[in-house]
Amino acid sequence: MKKTFYFLLTKSVGTYINMLMYLFPKKAIQIAHGHFSEPKKGKITASNLPKTLQTAILETIVENGNVIQTYIWKGNENIIMLIHGWESNSSRWKKMLPYLIQSRSTVIAIDGPGQGLSNGKEFTVPKYAEFIDIVAKRYSPQYLIGHSMGGQTSLYYQYKYQNPTIQKMVILGAPSDFTIILANFINLLSLNKKVTKSLENKYTKVLDLDLKEFASKQFVSKIKVKGLLAHDIDDTVVLFSEGKKIADAWKDVQFEQTKGLGHKLHDADLYEKVSKFLFSKT
Repeated sequence: MKKTFYFLLTKSVGTYINMLMYLFPKKAIQIAHGHFSEPKKGKITASNLPKTLQTAILETIVENGNVIQTYIWKGNENIIMLIHGWESNSSRWKKMLPYLIQSRSTVIAIDGPGQGLSNGKEFTVPKYAEFIDIVAKRYSPQYLIGHSMGGQTSLYYQYKYQNPTIQKMVILGAPSDFTIILANFINLLSLNKKVTKSLENKYTKVLDLDLKEFASKQFVSKIKVKGLLAHDIDDTVVLFSEGKKIADAWKDVQFEQTKGLGHKLHDADLYEKVSKFLFSKT
């Protein structure tokens, strides 16, 4: 019943946007962009903070109109930054945190734009990368761990900002090609060619790259950081083929193919491999 309702809802939204495009094209694209870029889930409140985050030191960074919520588990001089994905927040790291804290490292998680306790409505990779850059300049992390869209954003961040303090990156279940993400959205709403073309023009400006070039496989070909990349063959949210594209383009990467973990990739054995990758001297 829920699936049927969701199907009808998305198609009705798409029909409305298609019709509106002929009368008020700017409004139509504004609505389409809102559905594509504004997370519907992931916000939390300070009064109802998840238990995992209650164990951290909370620091809010305000810069350039951005209000970025960070959560800090203090340890030694080794600093790890955690970058969550779409419609999520820093509590998604609940199961991995014990493995990172056990290393006695300092762990810093951030809430993305429009999610957790951070401000904003739109979640775009360039905006999220700006968040990472602001926090990274303050704390100089050596390690980045990103999940899903947070993984793609981490790769884009290092590609764009070329942060020399970053030594290793762990990327979990990340998409590669933006064109596939956009095509899935267009198909979901059954948007017509006129809307599609306008959205492509809009995101070419937003991303400041040709859409075919806005891909994790392109980003990793331009960075010189050692990586661990994990992707599950049963992932139905971001297909395994997307992870394979990234692995094939990344010169210095350890590719972990998992099975049965799905998109979330919560697994003790995988977390042990992440810890070994980050902290092994070899």
